[in-house]
Amino acid sequence: MREAVEYEVVTAAPVEEIVELYKTAGWWQESPEARAVIPPMIRGSLCFMVARSLSGRIVGIARVISDGFSDAYIQDVVVLPDYRGRGIGTELVRRLTQFCLDRKIAWIGLIAEPGTQDVYAKLGYGPLTDYQPMLYGKK
Repeated sequence: MREAVEYEVVTAAPVEEIVELYKTAGWWQESPEARAVIPPMIRGSLCFMVARSLSGRIVGIARVISDGFSDAYIQDVVVLPDYRGRGIGTELVRRLTQFCLDRKIAWIGLIAEPGTQDVYAKLGYGPLTDYQPMLYGKK
């Protein structure tokens, strides 16, 4: 039997648990400065949601960045490897999408990693045709 998870909006979380998630996604560059960013990043998100095992361990995260009235971006969707394939990431995105819609934010974007588009399509997301995501510092 798989362990159930609970979903919660938080304004703080243990830095080590968040770093562990970012590391498993390959998104972490270790430095004291990087760790210092975690608490204000959580507080500064319009919504930071965690998925917790019943033992209390954070096994997944996702967040919304927005001013709370206009556009919103769902970002940093990651689930620990041992918990993947259970629909946790999908549920995080579903809940965050509803969080935005409940606040009348209709323009909700995200950037899907290659191979994950079908997951987001099932939740109502589609390609932003005729637009190109861009990142500062890349040529």
